[in-house]
Amino acid sequence: MKKFTAVLLAGVLAVGMLSGCAGKSGGDDKVIKVAASATPHAEILEKAKPILAEKGYDLQVTVFDDYVQPNEVVESGDFDANYFQHIPYLDSFNAEKGTHLVNAGGIHYEPFGIYPGTRKSLSDVAEGDSVAVPNDTTNEARALLLLQDNGLITLKEGAGLTATVNDIQENPYNLEIVELEAAQVPRVVGEVAFVVLNGNYALEAGYSVGKDALAYESSDSEAAKTYVNVIAVKEGSEGKEKIKALVETLKSDDIKNYIAETYDGAVISFE
Repeated sequence: MKKFTAVLLAGVLAVGMLSGCAGKSGGDDKVIKVAASATPHAEILEKAKPILAEKGYDLQVTVFDDYVQPNEVVESGDFDANYFQHIPYLDSFNAEKGTHLVNAGGIHYEPFGIYPGTRKSLSDVAEGDSVAVPNDTTNEARALLLLQDNGLITLKEGAGLTATVNDIQENPYNLEIVELEAAQVPRVVGEVAFVVLNGNYALEAGYSVGKDALAYESSDSEAAKTYVNVIAVKEGSEGKEKIKALVETLKSDDIKNYIAETYDGAVISFE
C-alpha cells in the first residue's frame, strides 16, 4: 500500500509539473519582450501595447541607450526582439560579433540630417570647422555620404557604406571630422560647426527634420530602403506568431497615423 501511495503521489507531482510547464510555455507565447531605443522606437511600441493587448499579447518594452546590448540580449534569448537599428548596422553587427540576428520586418525610416552647431547655414562653413558624426561603422559612412552630397567633402570612389574618415579624398575646407558615439553627438552642438545626426537622436535633442535640418536624406531616396529600421529577432524566431503579430501591429494604419502625426517628418513609416 505504501509503495502504491508513493507511486501515485509521484504521478500526481509529475502531472502537476508538466501542467505548470505547459502553462508557463503558453504564457511565454503571449509575452513579447522587446529591447528598444527610447525615441522613437519605445514610444511607437508604447502605442502598440493596447493594440497587441486586444490580440491577447503582453508587450514588455525595455529601453537601452546604446547600440550593443539590444542585440546581445536578443542573441542570448533574454528578449524576443529589438527595435532600434537599420539593416546595414544589423548585418555589420552580425559579421563583427558572430551573432545570428535577422530582420523580421521593416517598420520606419529616419532621415539622416545635418544640423546647426555654431554655424547656422552650410554656406557659412569656414576653413578648419569641425563636424561631429557618429562613430559606428554604418552610421559614420552615412554621415560622410550626406556631407559629400552637400559638397563639404569628397570620398574615394566606391567607399559607399563602409566609408570612414580615411576615405575622404578631398576636404576643401579642411574640416575636422569629430567621431563620437551616436548618443554623444547632439551634446556637442555648442562646440562644433555642424552635427550629423540619426533621426532618433535628433528627436531627443529637440530637433525637427523639417524645420531645423540644414540638409537631409530625401524620403524617396534609396536610403529609405537601405536604412529602414527593423524588428530584429534571433534567426528562426521570425516565424513565431507573436513576432508576426508585433510586426503586423507596427505596420498597421493606427501606428502609421501616430508616426505621421507625432514626428514632424523625422520618422516615416516604411511601406
